[in-house]
Amino acid sequence: MEKRYFTVEEANDLLPLLEQELRRLKQLKEEYQQLHQELRLFQQLHSHLQQSRYYQDTVFMLECKLEFKAIEAQMLIEALAKRGVQIKDIDVGLVDFPAILQGEEVLLCWKLGEASVAHYHGIHEGFAGRKRIDEA
Repeated sequence: MEKRYFTVEEANDLLPLLEQELRRLKQLKEEYQQLHQELRLFQQLHSHLQQSRYYQDTVFMLECKLEFKAIEAQMLIEALAKRGVQIKDIDVGLVDFPAILQGEEVLLCWKLGEASVAHYHGIHEGFAGRKRIDEA
């Protein structure tokens, strides 16, 4: 797939969609963690019933729900990746957009809750290396 480069305006145009998708990803992650905990607790409390149909059906149902949550999250991430967007951290809501600023390849950097894309960092730098776009 050919690498896409964003302008600041193009990145900003995607923010409403990204806000929605990041909130959904956070929700899926929380639901996944809750289901995982429920499964482990069930297995611990009912380990003596491992051979029973009830135990096997319940474990199977919880594992299916876990797999569905994981697939749904992966599909959201892949759909954003096809647009050229890089999800860096679901919990914090960090997103990068490949871009060219002053002839240099950089990543426009946005965090959930920020009003617009106003920062960037080098390809090999992370969030800690963010600089304001207006300083470029």
